[in-house]
Amino acid sequence: MLPLFVWLSPAFPVGAYAYSHGLEWATEAGDVRDAATLAAWLDDLADHGAPRLDVTLFAAAWRAAADSVALADINALAIALAGSQERRLETTAQGTAFVTAARAAWPCPALEGLAGEAVAYPVAVGAVAAGHGIALEAAAPAFALALFGNLVSAAIRLSVVGQTDGQKLIAALTPRLAAMAAQALREDPESFGACAFRSEIAAMKHETQYSRLFRS
Repeated sequence: MLPLFVWLSPAFPVGAYAYSHGLEWATEAGDVRDAATLAAWLDDLADHGAPRLDVTLFAAAWRAAADSVALADINALAIALAGSQERRLETTAQGTAFVTAARAAWPCPALEGLAGEAVAYPVAVGAVAAGHGIALEAAAPAFALALFGNLVSAAIRLSVVGQTDGQKLIAALTPRLAAMAAQALREDPESFGACAFRSEIAAMKHETQYSRLFRS
């Protein structure tokens, strides 16, 4: 499990700190303004949003890691499911950066099939987790927690909540994310999808937001 802790650490060079997943616009619009509204926003993302979809894509990539054609198909699907240009930037910039860093320090055959093209972040991490023999049942919830930890980190930097409230939110979310990851392991790629309209609108609005700290 130790390599997984490295890959999901904020110190791993994918630039995750630069993305807010639309939270920056949601904060400016007043949708997210305190711990309660942030918790509601994150709950909706866990139930219906792109982060939930990312966990299912992570699981699909883990299973397809030994088959370069199947892995490429999952990657194409992941990119196609990005609901806006901001979402596509968020997933492919981080995914491509992940592949570059992992190929240099943590090489495995699964990564070779992803080199030289845009790679969705959950596909990149799922493939390398499988390539290094990390069990899917352990890797998927850790990946989910990392995604939501980054969102809470963005909210802290946007001054929506402080450090202590941020940790309370993560603690409250942890059982829910474990359950979400367990469900993701049972989902069929043919039924993949997500629908969180306000989050998608936030991503689109962020593209032209006047003052921005984040890239998404």
